[in-house]
Amino acid sequence: MRHIRKGVSAGFATGAIFTLAACSSFGGGSASPDVGNGQVGQASLPGAHDVGLIIPLTGRYAPIGMRMRDAAKLALAKQGSPALDVHDSNAAGGAAKAAEDAISRGDAILLGPLTATDTSVVAPLAINAGTPELAFTSDTTLARPGVWVMGLTPEQQVRRMVDAAKAIGKTSFAAFLPDNPLGHAMAEGLQRACSDAGLKEPQIAFHATDGKDIDDGLKTLSAIADRQQTTPSTPAVPDASSSAPSTGPSAIDPTAEISSNIGKDATASIPPAGTPSTSGTNAVSPPKATTKTAPPPFDALVLADTGLQLGKVIKALQADHINSTQVQIMGPALWKAFDGKLGALHGAWYTAPDSQSRNGYVAQYKAVYHQSPSPVTDFAYDSAALAGVVMAQGAPTQSALTRSDGYMGVDGLFRLRADGHVTRGLAVFQIQRGGGAHIIVPASREIGSHPS
Repeated sequence: MRHIRKGVSAGFATGAIFTLAACSSFGGGSASPDVGNGQVGQASLPGAHDVGLIIPLTGRYAPIGMRMRDAAKLALAKQGSPALDVHDSNAAGGAAKAAEDAISRGDAILLGPLTATDTSVVAPLAINAGTPELAFTSDTTLARPGVWVMGLTPEQQVRRMVDAAKAIGKTSFAAFLPDNPLGHAMAEGLQRACSDAGLKEPQIAFHATDGKDIDDGLKTLSAIADRQQTTPSTPAVPDASSSAPSTGPSAIDPTAEISSNIGKDATASIPPAGTPSTSGTNAVSPPKATTKTAPPPFDALVLADTGLQLGKVIKALQADHINSTQVQIMGPALWKAFDGKLGALHGAWYTAPDSQSRNGYVAQYKAVYHQSPSPVTDFAYDSAALAGVVMAQGAPTQSALTRSDGYMGVDGLFRLRADGHVTRGLAVFQIQRGGGAHIIVPASREIGSHPS
């Protein structure tokens, strides 16, 4: 374990979208988009484009960039929408040249770029020009007045889980996280969320990738040595020494024991007094001392590992008697991609957009482009649609972009805040026995005052 401390300071649509208050159309009109070039919407002369899109159209990320461009076109397909001015962030001069070109052409708002690295280059140019920017990155360290982080962020996920856990009575939060950018982002989000919710500072620990560091780190965080008390047993009990057969190891459950034990009472394997022996004999074992394990010093725990590392963490959770009967375990939206393999964590939560909310957008995209849109295209669609709605009423000023009631987008409700953060209404999913997950808290229909 690298370190453990209180808190952290290291930073690391449906087819039609509408504003909640007015229910006005927000893109997704019936007009078919022009998919043959970089301009859609009303006819305009060169240099008079309204919405600048900075996206990679060549190089490694070109396939992603092209799909995001198509999504933005779809959002601005309605007659009378502002035109789209597309710039390749991977062309000569990179993202800086693309931004300079968009600004010099008079684009009123910039969408993109895709990566945090490119956003760090474009943001100062946009701010100096007084041009608002809706960046597709998830790196909240780049959020600032005039530059909004439109990607799904760790802070948004953690805040939603903290609010939901507090609602069921959880008051003491901790986190056991990988020592990487995602882990630090989740930690900082947890610290802010607990502060805003009036909860005490969370206990946060980071771990390396090796199993020993994970085991030792969780033992320290969970105070397992202090929680265990050995007491003399009462009358002798028959010797029940047999155990259930193993089902074999897996990437998520490397010991083949976790799936059947995690989430159960940690003492369930200790037979009660008078239990008949399963060994086939009537031998009675001598009195033995029993160990009772108190609950850990927290009732909610945030994780962020995936893959083989998550398997190691699950094994450590079992060894330290941390289960869903006492502690609400919570993880990142990344778990959604493989929650069918997470039966060992049944009862745990993660937050993510409700996939049902994007069905209309998916159908519309497929009808035009004959393929399904990848999730990252949702941010391009929402950003372009937001720009179209705001610019239909005038210039895309900060006050217009940051309306207090927010907007309903492809992935649910979202609101741009004055500090560059974006609040999102996410659903809370609970992992089921045997794997898979179902929604236990629907996506919120109201936007709070804090960033998430």
